[in-house]
Amino acid sequence: MYKKIISNLLTRKTAQQLIDRARSGSLKKTLNAFDLFVIGIGAVVGTGILTIIGTAIQGGPESLGAGPAIVISMVLAALACVFSALCYSEVASMIPVSGSVYTYCYATLGEFAAWIVGWVLMLNYVIGNITVASSWCGYLTQLLKGFSQYLPNFIVNCPIWLRSDVRSIYHMCDKYGLDIHDKIPFLFDKIPFAINLPVIALTLFSTLILIKGIKESTRFASIMVGLNLFMIISFIVVGAFYVKPENWVPFAPNGISGIIMGAFIIFFAYIGFDAVSTAAEETKNPQKDLPLAILGTLIFCTILYILVALVLTGIVPINQINSSAPIAAALTLIKKDFLAGFISVAAVCALASVFLICQLASTRILYAMSRDKFLPKILRAIHKKHRTPHIMTWMVGLVIVFCSLFMDLNISAELCNYGTFTSFIAICIAVIILRKTEPNIKRPFKVPFVPLFPILGIIACLGLMVYSLKQLTTSTVMFPLWVLIGIIIYFSFSYKNLRN
Repeated sequence: MYKKIISNLLTRKTAQQLIDRARSGSLKKTLNAFDLFVIGIGAVVGTGILTIIGTAIQGGPESLGAGPAIVISMVLAALACVFSALCYSEVASMIPVSGSVYTYCYATLGEFAAWIVGWVLMLNYVIGNITVASSWCGYLTQLLKGFSQYLPNFIVNCPIWLRSDVRSIYHMCDKYGLDIHDKIPFLFDKIPFAINLPVIALTLFSTLILIKGIKESTRFASIMVGLNLFMIISFIVVGAFYVKPENWVPFAPNGISGIIMGAFIIFFAYIGFDAVSTAAEETKNPQKDLPLAILGTLIFCTILYILVALVLTGIVPINQINSSAPIAAALTLIKKDFLAGFISVAAVCALASVFLICQLASTRILYAMSRDKFLPKILRAIHKKHRTPHIMTWMVGLVIVFCSLFMDLNISAELCNYGTFTSFIAICIAVIILRKTEPNIKRPFKVPFVPLFPILGIIACLGLMVYSLKQLTTSTVMFPLWVLIGIIIYFSFSYKNLRN
């Protein structure tokens, strides 16, 4: 009996089986290389520069900041990513189907590993979107303050419990010595209550666009990404004239520990090129376009990250960097209020596109898992008119709204990082295994120096992951708990459903 269970856990699907299944699917092939590049740039640039860069520089409640040495952290993160990006390019071009690493694990490590990786990927995108939403809310708040003369006070100075989560409010009160009862209502005088209304509105908007269709979603995202890039380049050009080299001293205030933790935190942004591979099944020419988009995203975004980090740390002392809206706050500090207002407008739009892209990726991964019978059949239903997984899209939206009630920017980013490392390690292992089990399948793109490059990718990701355990506490408890919940769901539902 035990031998049979173990055999079932290791059940694999061949690459050809996965490709044949995708060809008989219902998703429309509408994306080209430019669309994929937009998805990658939108997810990576917006996520890193607009959301988490402030925490990576300054540090969070449980982690040290890199300071101006964040540029070294970014190079380390990029080097750790490049091996995984090469592996993504090879596997995505040879198995161009929805599901990203989840699907690739099914072809290499077996059924159980595929489920765990898919479950972790859902953590990446659904929980990671809380980070994006928190930062989006911060930029929106900054933007509304610029219209204080024209808008009602209850909009400009909306109570914090209507635009934040409980954990963030507690942290703010502890930091500034405020009475929590003055900032948040308590149900039955015992249960703190907060609801982020802007995030709920953003989630509803994103969900409706995604249901309408992926081409429409990428068209909207391309406009937002263009605005995002214009905004970031404007910040680099204008801010460069206000850089004070003395702000770069000390360069690494927390030494090597701060640099490594900065690399760990900024790693959150690089899940964006995984978002490219999740759209493989809806791409017209995936064998050619996927590797171009994945590698192009990594190179372009790393250069942009470094330039922004140099300017930001050069014009603002690290202890004055605003973690929720760093770029707009920096421009306000140098009296560029008009540009700061423009940045806030652009950031609100750009982060909305990042949010949409991450929600798109999560629905496509869950769609693939549902199609493989890991999840209930109803979740893979396709809208008759728009040909999109509408029920799955609504479900993801509801989960995001629920989690936004009690999760903050830092915890969600750290959790997402653990999921990202797990995914990147899995894709490196997949390349090594597929070279042995599927040696003859066509590979439009091949990773050089196998198994050396995949092994270096595994070592880099595992090293950052293990090092972070020394400083983080909350997320290191929540991540194993998330994996445990996934294991319970697998054995209580998925295992039996797969064999019915």
